[in-house]
Amino acid sequence: MMDFFNVNIEMLQRLVAIAMGRGGDYADLFFEYSALDEMQLMDRKISSVGRHIDFGVGIRVLKGEQTGYAYAESTDWDKMERAAATAAAIADGSIHAPLPVNVTRIVPGAYYPAVNSWEGIESTRKMDFLLRMNDAVYALDGRITNVVESLTNSFERTLFFNSLGELAGDSGPMASLSVSVVAQDGSRRENASLSRSFRMGDDFLNDGLMSEMASEVVKRCSMLFTAGTVKGGTMPVVMNAGGSGILLHEAIGHAFEADFIRKGTSIFTDSLGKKICSGSISVVDDGTIPFNRGSINVDDEGVPSQKTYMVTDGVLTSFLHDRVSAAHYGVAPTGNGRRESFRCNPIPRMRATYMENGDSTKEDIIASVRKGVFLDTFSNGQVQIGAGDFTFYVKSGWMIENGRLTRPLKDINVSGNGPQALADIVAVAADCAIDNGKWTCGKEQYCPVSCGMPTVLVSKLAVGGV
Repeated sequence: MMDFFNVNIEMLQRLVAIAMGRGGDYADLFFEYSALDEMQLMDRKISSVGRHIDFGVGIRVLKGEQTGYAYAESTDWDKMERAAATAAAIADGSIHAPLPVNVTRIVPGAYYPAVNSWEGIESTRKMDFLLRMNDAVYALDGRITNVVESLTNSFERTLFFNSLGELAGDSGPMASLSVSVVAQDGSRRENASLSRSFRMGDDFLNDGLMSEMASEVVKRCSMLFTAGTVKGGTMPVVMNAGGSGILLHEAIGHAFEADFIRKGTSIFTDSLGKKICSGSISVVDDGTIPFNRGSINVDDEGVPSQKTYMVTDGVLTSFLHDRVSAAHYGVAPTGNGRRESFRCNPIPRMRATYMENGDSTKEDIIASVRKGVFLDTFSNGQVQIGAGDFTFYVKSGWMIENGRLTRPLKDINVSGNGPQALADIVAVAADCAIDNGKWTCGKEQYCPVSCGMPTVLVSKLAVGGV
C-alpha cells in the first residue's frame, strides 16, 4: 500500500515528527484513494455516465482537548510537509518529538474482497444490465409509466500511520443499485423506490439481484393503489423486520456514540451499566458482516473492526468509541472512528446497527394486537440526537385489527422518543433481517452504514397520516 501512495516508513515517521513538533500529544496520517463510477438509466436509455477520483492525505494532531487538522490533495513531499506543519500549529512551544522507532503493523479483518474486480469491466456490460432490468420492471405491471435506475461502483485504498508507530491499510469495493418507478391507474399515480448496496466487485451484477429488485419495487408500488390512510392516535405499533432498523440507528444508536456522551448531550450519558429496556433486547453495532455495506476491515484510525454489544440483555454495556473518546474514558476503542474522506477528522460513527433475535414469532406478535398498525417500508425522518425525539415517514404498512392485517396503509407518520420506544418494546421476534439498502448516515459527514431489526412490538407510539 505504501508503494501505491509513493511513501515509505521513513517519510511517514518524518511527517509525524513534524506534526508533533509543536508539543502535540498524538498525531496520525490518513492516506486515501477512491475511484467512483456512476451510470444512470432514464426514459428507457442510458442518460449519464461519470467517473470521480479522489486522492490525498489528512494529518491530525491532538494536544489536550485541542485538535489540529489539515490535508493535502497530493502526496508530494512539500505539500504533505506543509499540511503537517499546519496541523501542528494548534500548540505553542517548539518541542520536537522523536520519530516513532518501532513500527507495529495492524492486521485488518477480511470481510470483503481486496481486489478491484471492477477494473477492466466494459461499460457495455453495465449498460446491458440496466437495460434488461428496465425491461423486466415494465413487464411486471402495465401501469408502470417511468423507471429510473442508478448504478455506482467504487474502490477505495487507505493507509494509516500514527505517532505510536501503528501502521494499517485497507482496500475494498462498494457497489450500489437503485431503482425508482412511477405507475398510473386512471387518475391515480403512485411511486416506489428500492436500493441494494454491498461491498462487492462485479459479481454484484447478477440476474438474481435484478429479478429480486424488479419484483420488489413493482410489488411496493402496486400495493399503494389499494392503500388508504390511517386515523391518527397513540396505539401499539408492530415494526417489520429489516428496514425498521433505521429508526434504531437514528433515534437510539446515535445516542450511544461516545462524542455525544462526552458532551453530555445524550440521554444515555449516565446510563452505562444500567438496565434501559427489556431483558429480551440486545443491540449490536457490527463492522464484521461479510460483504455488508456498513462493514470495515479496519476503521479510519487503524483500529481493527469488531462486533460491539451496546445493549446486552437490556443493560447498556458499551458506547461506540474512536481513539479520542476511548482515551478519555480509559477503555479500548471499538473500531468506530470513521470519516467521510481524508479531508475530515474521524469521529465515532455506527457501522451495521441491529437488534438481535428474541423468542417470539412475527405471527404471534401481530395476533397479540387488538388495534394498531404494522409498519413496513421506512423512509426518511427527523431526530433530535441528544434527547432522541423522532418523527419518521413510513411509505407503507397495514392496519392491525383483532390480531390480523386487514387493510393496506400508505403515507404514515410515526413519532415518539427513541429511548422510551426502546423501553416500550414488549415483544421481539426471532426473524432479524439486515436491510441491505443504500443507507448513508449524515452526522456531520457522510458514511455508508446499514441497519436491521427483527419484528418488534412497541406498546405505544403516536401514529398519523401525512
